[in-house]
Amino acid sequence: MTIALFHFHVTQIKRSTGQSAVAAAAYRSGEKLHSEYYGEDSDYTRKGGVICSEILLPAHAPQEYADRETLWNAVEKVERGKKAQLAYSFDIALQNEFSMEENINLARQFLLEQFVRRGMIVDFAVHSPDKEDGGISNPHFHVMCPIRPIEPNGKWGNKQRREYVLDEDGNRIPDGTGDYVFNAVPTTDWGSPETLEHWRQTWAELCYQLSHIRNGKSHIQKSLAVWKPEMERYAGLVQQIKEKSKERKSLVAEKKELPVYRVMRHKALAVRITELTEDLEELRSEKSLLLQKFEYAEDAGAEAFRKDIATMAAGLKKLEAQEQKYSAGLDKALAEYAELKALTADFDPVELYKERQAIRPAQEKAAEQQLEDAMHEKPSLIMLLSAKQESSRLLGENAEERQVRQMTMRRRSTEQLKRPQLKRPQLKKDRRKIER
Repeated sequence: MTIALFHFHVTQIKRSTGQSAVAAAAYRSGEKLHSEYYGEDSDYTRKGGVICSEILLPAHAPQEYADRETLWNAVEKVERGKKAQLAYSFDIALQNEFSMEENINLARQFLLEQFVRRGMIVDFAVHSPDKEDGGISNPHFHVMCPIRPIEPNGKWGNKQRREYVLDEDGNRIPDGTGDYVFNAVPTTDWGSPETLEHWRQTWAELCYQLSHIRNGKSHIQKSLAVWKPEMERYAGLVQQIKEKSKERKSLVAEKKELPVYRVMRHKALAVRITELTEDLEELRSEKSLLLQKFEYAEDAGAEAFRKDIATMAAGLKKLEAQEQKYSAGLDKALAEYAELKALTADFDPVELYKERQAIRPAQEKAAEQQLEDAMHEKPSLIMLLSAKQESSRLLGENAEERQVRQMTMRRRSTEQLKRPQLKRPQLKKDRRKIER
């Protein structure tokens, strides 16, 4: 299958071009974010076309970076240079052939497998410009990733390392300034042409695979829609042949034992036997045509085909039953969560949030162990991360985190107002605006 639209573009967000990582993130997510580096707010809350936005973290990244404003202010803070490279920026087209839900799930799967697994922090947002501009249907998603890696200890690492040039004796070569000649080598391969091309090809393959799967499902559904009624028809013919053959056999036996003088009964039996014989010939002919349609020459082949259809139908019913079971369990769990949350109404939201975040890693590890015990194998990292994201969405944790963040900012502002104010030069704010 040919993908109707494919676009995969990558650039860098650089301070040298007047860009701000905080402002770029605000634009892509359609949020209002405050930049500590520039002392400015970037407000894109009125921007249309933003379907959803998420931050995906590798396991070793601090949980606080799940907050968009905290993350990109941390990036701006650690990058001190006036010409610093702040983040990779990806612009990737989604497929009009897929539903928005399918597109979002596909994007999340791709980012978890290709970016997060490499240790990258991912901030992505899905846009639908047709809702924004009223024009061309061009769904796509934006991805921002800090260029500087996160070390296993949760601290920001180095972008580059020195690789000293050695002479023939293995000694470092002086550069005449008191240092030695060296090459700056990137600490990651994230920006290499090979990696970028790999990502591009992988995305194309995922799109193709999803298209292939959807086509396969559609083909199976269409096949079942055609063949299931035909199989039911075949079963009906077999039953009719069985009943009429039994009746004919019984009438033939009765006619054989009937006295000759019962002329009228002999005639009636003869007529009925003739009718049954003709009916059986027609039914057997129709059954033979159906067998040819099934590409089977014998009833045994058709029976195997019938069993396959029955197995598929039973499998679908089983999956539907499981879905209903787990949906009911999820609804119950969400209701219980709402009740428990109501009991915490009198607690300080900020302190409660901090305490929950402190115990969450241990709780998640215990849950993973329970899954492993139940499944008898290690759960997929990708599925676990997807499950965590979906859980946060269902529990409304994103809104809760925003509320806590706003309360924290208000408290900080109140504390700052109470402190003695020191005069300082106004920060230069001459920079370029983020281009759409």
